[in-house]
Amino acid sequence: MSEFERPPIDPDVDLHVPAERRELRPRPWPVLAAISAGGVLGALARYGLQSAFPHPATGFPWATFGTNVSGCLLIGVLMVLVTQVWPGRALVRPFLGVGVLGGFTTFSTYVVDIQQAAVAGAARVALAYLALTLAGAMVAVWAGASLTSRLVRPGATAGRSPDEPTADPGGGGR
Repeated sequence: MSEFERPPIDPDVDLHVPAERRELRPRPWPVLAAISAGGVLGALARYGLQSAFPHPATGFPWATFGTNVSGCLLIGVLMVLVTQVWPGRALVRPFLGVGVLGGFTTFSTYVVDIQQAAVAGAARVALAYLALTLAGAMVAVWAGASLTSRLVRPGATAGRSPDEPTADPGGGGR
């Protein structure tokens, strides 16, 4: 079974360890602050794109489409990084995943755009947007996770074949 047939396990919480199940108790403030700060950045980036590329009610909402698909690609990348590269960093996923990318992607606007196109008489645009966003988002998550996983697989570093031996990080053994 490939690693992409089931989602990665959350590296921040082991549900079998009772102490780790209290990640928001008794002090939720660092996690909430990370999510809030990231959310501001993600929402501002989305707002900038939406403002730069407006669309009429009957037109294809390219800014929202691009935001959601690129956000999903980055979510795929991030999930590999937090499970394989940064598994012990508790605030990376709340800041980047929930905050930045949660604030950046906008599936609520996606639904509103579909409704507005349908009400404005552009049923084909609404249906195309509905299908393309769903397919694009799913492919983007898969592509981001697949490509990142290949790049960070154990033993693979930039400029070196994964089959080459690595230097001993312990300084020659003990």
